[in-house]
Amino acid sequence: MNEWPACSTVCALPAVTGLSSGAWPQIAKTDLLILDDFALKPLAQSERHDLLEIIEDRHAGRSTLVTSQLPIARWHEYLAEPTVADALLDRLLHNAFKIELKGESMRKTKPPLT
Repeated sequence: MNEWPACSTVCALPAVTGLSSGAWPQIAKTDLLILDDFALKPLAQSERHDLLEIIEDRHAGRSTLVTSQLPIARWHEYLAEPTVADALLDRLLHNAFKIELKGESMRKTKPPLT
């Protein structure tokens, strides 16, 4: 399995890893794309559009797993561009399994490792 850094992660691939956007077909074809810690920092307009393009290429053909501290109900606000947000969320959430965890962080409930 290939690992890519997180979106700003996937969208920043050219800048972060030196990969060109020509690598995106490979990302679109990977069986499982994991966007870990989605929405930790704001996305630039170009990153939002790049993310939409990647998700469009994967829609209905490949699995995408998204983890985020930001509740799904606030993703539209986070994406800040209504048309792009509508398109992206439609593709991500249609036929999705959503698991929303509530409560304290597991890191707070486990004793520190020694």
